[in-house]
Amino acid sequence: MTPRLATFAAAALAALTLLAGPARADEADIRKTLTERFANLPRIDEIRPSPMAGVWEVRIGTDIMYSDAKGTYLLQGALIDTATRRNLTEERVDKLTAIDFASLPLKDAIVWKNGNGKRRIAVFADPNCGYCKRLEKDLVNVKDVTVYNFLIPILGGDSPDKAKAIWCAKDNTAAWRGWMVDGNVPARVMGQCDASAIERNSALAKKHRVTGTPAIVFEDGTRAPGAIPAAEIEKRLAAKS
Repeated sequence: MTPRLATFAAAALAALTLLAGPARADEADIRKTLTERFANLPRIDEIRPSPMAGVWEVRIGTDIMYSDAKGTYLLQGALIDTATRRNLTEERVDKLTAIDFASLPLKDAIVWKNGNGKRRIAVFADPNCGYCKRLEKDLVNVKDVTVYNFLIPILGGDSPDKAKAIWCAKDNTAAWRGWMVDGNVPARVMGQCDASAIERNSALAKKHRVTGTPAIVFEDGTRAPGAIPAAEIEKRLAAKS
């Protein structure tokens, strides 16, 4: 968010607070007003106080909006802590979409390890993603790590075909590394192959709002979008060990 947009969001929320006044928030009122005025509004999952006095968080799935105490006003945007410049809305969404590493379906991943592999990361990746290739090459510089690659062909073109060819290869780890690191085009799938893992991976990514590749997930559930350098991955792994 640009400084100008952050200022606008803060001003809008301040105005909302003044409009709300000292009224006591009533979750039932907020829910009733919003559902009456927005006929196609999805089910509201949660209404709770936001960090800003007089403003209430309205959560629909992992989408966050803000309301006054009665649902008379509704605001979409980021709530910024101006003292720390923290994007509180983004932090809330990150918490809602955090991934429990222990619950990941590791059987649906392509796995390889460096060293003893005692540290673990998961990566959502597309075979045609240039940044994914950069990350895959860079990960050889991370010591004692096991990498679980969840293929999600989101870039279009022949990404689904490549993902299926790699997943269905006799040695899919070798096929994945061969393509991502060495540029060896994976062989076409011959005969029947169960590639339903790719569909499950795509559903998993959608559930956790993984909208770009690569997306790295650490064992504590925190995430890092993009091909961050090996040194940064090493630093984060060391801090979590």
